[in-house]
Amino acid sequence: MAKSSALNGKLVVLMGGSGFIGNYVAQAMLERGARVRIASRNPEKAFKLKPLANLGQLQFARCDANDRQSVERCIEGADAVVNLVGSFEGNLYKLMGESPGWMAEAAKAQGASAFVHVSAIAAEPDEDTEIEYAGAKKLGEERVMAAFPKATILRPSILFGKDDEFLNMFGGLIARLPVLPVFAPDSKLQLVYVDDVAEACARAAEDPAAHGGKTYELGGPEQLTMMEINRRIAAAQGRKRTFLPMPDPVSGAFAALPGTPMSSDQWKLLQQGNVVSGDFPGFAKLGIEPKPVGLFLDKWMVRYRKHGRFTDLMGA
Repeated sequence: MAKSSALNGKLVVLMGGSGFIGNYVAQAMLERGARVRIASRNPEKAFKLKPLANLGQLQFARCDANDRQSVERCIEGADAVVNLVGSFEGNLYKLMGESPGWMAEAAKAQGASAFVHVSAIAAEPDEDTEIEYAGAKKLGEERVMAAFPKATILRPSILFGKDDEFLNMFGGLIARLPVLPVFAPDSKLQLVYVDDVAEACARAAEDPAAHGGKTYELGGPEQLTMMEINRRIAAAQGRKRTFLPMPDPVSGAFAALPGTPMSSDQWKLLQQGNVVSGDFPGFAKLGIEPKPVGLFLDKWMVRYRKHGRFTDLMGA
């Protein structure tokens, strides 16, 4: 049953909607009775959402975010637009800087009532560190606000969820290796539940009068260091592991190598930490109480335990 919402029957376009966060944002919109168009380079990745939608409620469009005409075609008829496009690869200034501006201009031209731009806490970059990802995110925010002054900017910290690429990456490593290096062991992260960010997107889109023209920083309820996160994952798996804090020069050199799971930009962002600044409103102003990672970790790490759900954590 659809929630009572101003989005009921409205067309919401999710740019980059077939990715990790898009799956959750789409569900939040469908629950509100919105018609959802998922625009993506690979929209078939979102076909799994079909059973959750009513007949005609879900659309799919192939879109190249680097092509302005493609962007404009996908936004035709939109009542609201949510931009979820993000990457650490390719021409970042075009993909996350210029393209969001095209999206906002197209939304304005279509008469859309709301534009929600999902950026990142990294959009307030450390002035002493040149990070292409952060610079691109900052440019994207500027282009969006110039084209659509009543847009809502959401800056989440690192997202976590059952099917994420963060907890699961470390979960897999910890399950396989008895000794693990920890990069930036003292860096603090404010992991944020993807479902909470999706809810923030929906609330911003359905009430642009309250949230338009504002920037929100979205962080979880606790700040954890990288070392603490690794230890918590190991405990949830029932595994005893040795964690070796790595010196920054070694970590930086590793990230610069080709084929590693961490890019130089990702390393620099990790090194400076990822927590809310306190200079912007957060979840509270959106009426959302964010959930801690500890609420889910034991359940999600079952698949990484030696004997699955039959593992005796008390004896670990």
